[in-house]
Amino acid sequence: MSLKYKYYFGCFINTGVLSLSIVFLCFSLLKAQAQDRPNILFAISDDQSFPHASAYGTDWVQTPAFDRVADKGILFTRAYVPNPKCAPSRSIILTGRNSWQLEEAANHWPDFPEKFKVFTEVLEEEGYFVGSTGKGWAPGIAQTADGSPRHLAGTPYNEITMQPPTSAINSNDYAANFEFFLESRENEDQPFSFWYGGHEPHRRYVYSSGVQIGGKEINQIKEIPSFWPDTDSIRVDMLDYAMEIEYFDEHLGRMLAHLEEIGELDNTVVVVTADNGMPFPRIKGQLYEQSAHLPLAIMWPNGIESPGRVVDDFISFADFAPTFIELADLEWKDTGMHSTVGKSLTDILFSDREGQVNEERDHVILGKERHDVGRPYDWGYPVRGIVKGDFLYLRNFEEDRWPVGNPETGYLNTDGSPTKSFILDHRTTAGMYHYWQWNFGKRPFEELYNISQDPNCLHNLADDPAYSDQKNHLAEDLYRKLKEQNDPRVMGRGYVFEAFPYMDRGTQNFYQRFMNGEEMNTGWVNDSDFETEPLPEQSQ
Repeated sequence: MSLKYKYYFGCFINTGVLSLSIVFLCFSLLKAQAQDRPNILFAISDDQSFPHASAYGTDWVQTPAFDRVADKGILFTRAYVPNPKCAPSRSIILTGRNSWQLEEAANHWPDFPEKFKVFTEVLEEEGYFVGSTGKGWAPGIAQTADGSPRHLAGTPYNEITMQPPTSAINSNDYAANFEFFLESRENEDQPFSFWYGGHEPHRRYVYSSGVQIGGKEINQIKEIPSFWPDTDSIRVDMLDYAMEIEYFDEHLGRMLAHLEEIGELDNTVVVVTADNGMPFPRIKGQLYEQSAHLPLAIMWPNGIESPGRVVDDFISFADFAPTFIELADLEWKDTGMHSTVGKSLTDILFSDREGQVNEERDHVILGKERHDVGRPYDWGYPVRGIVKGDFLYLRNFEEDRWPVGNPETGYLNTDGSPTKSFILDHRTTAGMYHYWQWNFGKRPFEELYNISQDPNCLHNLADDPAYSDQKNHLAEDLYRKLKEQNDPRVMGRGYVFEAFPYMDRGTQNFYQRFMNGEEMNTGWVNDSDFETEPLPEQSQ
């Protein structure tokens, strides 16, 4: 039965108004739409935080394509990635499982376990034409048992290139490659699933390109996160980031226009989001509000009820895979995929409500293990957390470790940037040390933030007696859910994540090699990020 009518059929049963005429109506509609499984266009930018799209009211970023999807579909205000780093984020999307349920794939730069089947492989088996362009699942190694590559996001289509506006932007003509993918179908009626993985706005940037090429002005930014100093160089850095978001959006707009031109837009589910937060200090690779809270809009003209809605339900990235499986009219139990913790979004897509649609969608579980290297023995920085209602609770399991990597190895879990350099260069300047502490310093065992009042997560309430009940309830809820998911970290076996090797041979065992004098390739940070002298004793 067509998915949409399965939903209504269930509603009729639940309300007790099922009649013979309704049964005949459902099956006549089923017959008419039996061949209409929707296409899927999954568009994911690389390092973009909420609310950095103009549909959310951010006026220094213009995203007309994202705004179109939101206007003709649904704009989500509480979408969270459980693990905000490239590879684990994408692993969650593809499998419908939280990263701590994915063995090696909990980490960045892993060997993706062959045992975990992904939704794109299922769709291909079930007759979908599946492809991708740009950044799919990465970075890491994904192979079959015989050593053949597994293209987890779909067969790559990257052949067509163009001259980008700056030398830092990828030359992939994403939209043209999407068109070539569609032309490669043997049967134009065959449903497709396509992963558009922009490399933007991942660093590096050409400094001041947002001003000089994008035509932006630093006074367009009304405020910057209060954990950075407010300087012109940091504002320029943010505008360079904004320009690259707009470049990603431009290609999305071309894709939507082509689908409309060939008559396939109406039956295409378009999902637009990002993999993790913006590539700036204290955001990307961390578990704070701006790290894990991401933009999300979904459009499907033939399927979504009451387009133009704004939905406030908590959405986890583990929800995408079960959504796509259900939209393809498949049962999860028949896919060969491991069980999912995600919940299909069809309850929201087929509802006409806005605001809070499903009261059970009231939280997202967060967690991370190893991201980038830079600590002794390639250790990670394990954290678990929960965002629920107005509060974010975090538990840092190894608070003696450096959260973003050791100072002497360049704080490797924070990409090099003018923002990072300014904070490091001015750490000893009077009145500036607290910026270093917020962005690079060690953290306590527990953190609790009221994100509605403190979205920058600077006022830790964990030790405030007035919030002890709130903290304890969140901690108990977090641990109960993690135990239900057999998370090794809370089951006393967190060492397994440390034992999985970092698969980039060039930077594996980074700390020991670097400290022994080996010259290491660290193209994602600046040479000046490495602390060559012991950190001065400071307090402020």
